[in-house]
Amino acid sequence: MNSIFLDTLSGHKTKRPPVWFMRQAGRILPSYQKLKLSHSFNSLMKNKELASEVTLMPIKDLGVDAAILFSDILIIPESIGMELEFTENGPKFHNPITKKDVSSFTFDSSKLDHVYSNIKEIKKTNDKVPLIGFCGGPLTTFLFMFRGDEKDKSFNNALKFFYSHKKESIEILEKLTDASIEYVQGQVNAGIDCFQLFETYCGIIPSEIYKELILPLSVKILDVARDNNVPTIFFPKNFNDGLKYINKDICDFVSIDWNLSLEYARDIVDNSVGIQGNMNPRLFYSSYEEIDMYLNGLLTFGEKNHDWIFNLGHGFLPDIDYLKVKHVVEWIKEANWNRK
Repeated sequence: MNSIFLDTLSGHKTKRPPVWFMRQAGRILPSYQKLKLSHSFNSLMKNKELASEVTLMPIKDLGVDAAILFSDILIIPESIGMELEFTENGPKFHNPITKKDVSSFTFDSSKLDHVYSNIKEIKKTNDKVPLIGFCGGPLTTFLFMFRGDEKDKSFNNALKFFYSHKKESIEILEKLTDASIEYVQGQVNAGIDCFQLFETYCGIIPSEIYKELILPLSVKILDVARDNNVPTIFFPKNFNDGLKYINKDICDFVSIDWNLSLEYARDIVDNSVGIQGNMNPRLFYSSYEEIDMYLNGLLTFGEKNHDWIFNLGHGFLPDIDYLKVKHVVEWIKEANWNRK
């Protein structure tokens, strides 16, 4: 496959940085909003034709260099017996974790079959575009499993359990890891070209605790893709100075949020690991002129660093103007990055 995205992941020099966005599949796109009028999120995710259509929308509507699978990180808890519902206000579990006994969790791999079917349909529809598979990091997925009210955006119950019942928490995290390992292998077998692990709430605990207790589990998940020669991206949001622990034994690229500059992240991350990120999505609320000023400020970094993928520091907010996003993609493709 001729792809600037895969070439960058492989360490080849390219004329510009590749560009894609977290949460690009759906959300801000008018074509997606039109589909949502007649289909629920769950039905879009579990119908292979519709999931394929949504996954590939940003290629046509935005012009990005890679597609990311249209799915959700919480299907792993669903696969071990939790009752998941996607509401208008967000996901919730009808049986959130409330006690120490975790023996009732039983992994049912068949609940993930629709994802593999979706991947095959996407590749059949368009095999010229790199497809990114993903799942949630162990900690992030664990935190959501305690949420029974979709309007409650805190993780107080989960954190209280984590600190007061470490042994049981580790058991749950290990169960999630085991299920995720099989899930990643299934995605690889179905045909993904890259894998990203979303540890969105990495920063909710101190980096030293994450490094000691959670990072080894994340590495086990990432290793499944790497052992199959599928390049990996790790997104430990708000890991901050914990990024100094990231090296080639963990992932191929690390995605960073906007709390750190690209330059500082490049300094503390091992040189063998590429960088992805880190535009603040709220910048899309700014004028085109202000957006262009921000992009111009990236030219020097982009000239020097061929191992950089342009992305956000997290996903799109729902009310962002997709035309400004399209403008950013066009700007990146047309700019003179002065690469030699």
